[in-house]
Amino acid sequence: MSGAGTAEAGTLAALQARHGARYRWLLLLTVMVGTMASVMSSTVVNVAIPDLSRHFGLGQERAQWVTSGFMVAMTVSMLTTPWLLARLGYRRTYGLCMGLLLAGGVVGGLANAFGLVLAARVAEGLAAGVVQPIPAIIILRAFAPEEQGRASGLFGMGVVLAPALGPSVGGVLVDALGWRSIFFMVVPLCLLSLALARRYVPVTAPGGVAAGRSAGFDGVGLALASGATLALLNGLVALHGGPRGEAAALLGGAAASTLGFVLWQRRLLRRHAHPATQLPPAPPPLMNLRLFGHRPFAFGAIVAFIYGTALFGSTYLLPVYMQMGLGLTPAFVGTILLPAGIVLAVAIALVGRLADQQPTHRLVSFGLALLAASFALMPTLGPASAIGWLMADAILGRIGLGFILPSLNLGAMRGLPHELIPQGSSVINFMRMLGGAVGVSLCGIVLEWRLAAHGATLAQPGPSAARLAAFDEVFILLAALCALALVAAWQMRMRPQRGG
Repeated sequence: MSGAGTAEAGTLAALQARHGARYRWLLLLTVMVGTMASVMSSTVVNVAIPDLSRHFGLGQERAQWVTSGFMVAMTVSMLTTPWLLARLGYRRTYGLCMGLLLAGGVVGGLANAFGLVLAARVAEGLAAGVVQPIPAIIILRAFAPEEQGRASGLFGMGVVLAPALGPSVGGVLVDALGWRSIFFMVVPLCLLSLALARRYVPVTAPGGVAAGRSAGFDGVGLALASGATLALLNGLVALHGGPRGEAAALLGGAAASTLGFVLWQRRLLRRHAHPATQLPPAPPPLMNLRLFGHRPFAFGAIVAFIYGTALFGSTYLLPVYMQMGLGLTPAFVGTILLPAGIVLAVAIALVGRLADQQPTHRLVSFGLALLAASFALMPTLGPASAIGWLMADAILGRIGLGFILPSLNLGAMRGLPHELIPQGSSVINFMRMLGGAVGVSLCGIVLEWRLAAHGATLAQPGPSAARLAAFDEVFILLAALCALALVAAWQMRMRPQRGG
């Protein structure tokens, strides 16, 4: 009896009745705390890599596995979110992810072997990937259309503060307490999110239905998606510094796995549409290709991939450029980038309100134009430029991001059938993160190519004209990618229905 009563008390309808109109904001706050923990775990560890490398006697390449392992695990696990929510419900899915993220932080912080540190990072990545699509699902289901932009803006402001402030706080902790302190940073946020989840996250699945009624899991689809992602990212790494034959084989494998994934998803979609003829019934496809029949979503997915490429590529490139190209110290670089992070958080909150009043494709397009302008202006700066100009350019780019972040998900998913919203959120996040993983490798490959073309290396002491020219050409590439995304963003507009 008590178990039934607890389950009944935790349903969406019961929580709405208990907390009234403010419930949707309490639920948003809860998932925001958990997402902040997952985002912080993905970015803050970068400042600890040199210390981690010295502690375990690793080369830079092996030490980078703590970042790349996390990124691959997070990217692929995003596709499992809809199935987990249908099978386990919001509360159990969210609670398991926060528990896994908490365990990863504790185990990583206490580990005495690099293999254990790497396993902890992969566990954190799996948890972070499942959690990140959930807020967009909640915003589109729990909030009225005229409130969705404001909710998305407030949520984005909180989440962006984590990577904006995390590396600065993390740098202080690493200097004072060593690399282990970085892993423990997520522990308080995980504990808080678990406590809030028990009060505000419903036990039901998306749509308010009881959890546990989902069909089987598309394991073949997940294996093909994982294989394609791993082959693509390792192929890009091999292209960066490995044998050409190995790179070609990996990239060919990625293409073959991607084709196999699409064909398998189409087959499952056909089988799932005619369940009476199937014995046993087919599992739902991991990625419902019906999503791409919705024009705003299809172009939004293209924007998400290109935007992820430019965003994560520049996040890697800017600190390297300021240190290796301009000769600035790491502490000084953090000082320059911190105001831009704070401006980004404020911009997201303000633009979120605009997203309730303005067509989202215009906001995304304007943000991409600002981001492209910030990259295009970088070649006009150099060692003789005032620091204020560097800071202003970083702020310009972050204002552009502020226009994109709250608007892209809403613009891509508004108008989707309700049953496709969970999958839509996972696919958009998957495309953005896949683009991000590609962007970091792409910037590294192009930078190495242009350095060689100019007869320069990053090992040379002090700034040099040849090295700056190579960096400038990579920034021009990022500006061109943003311009390409702008063309796709303009196609996200909802076309008026033709009368009969």
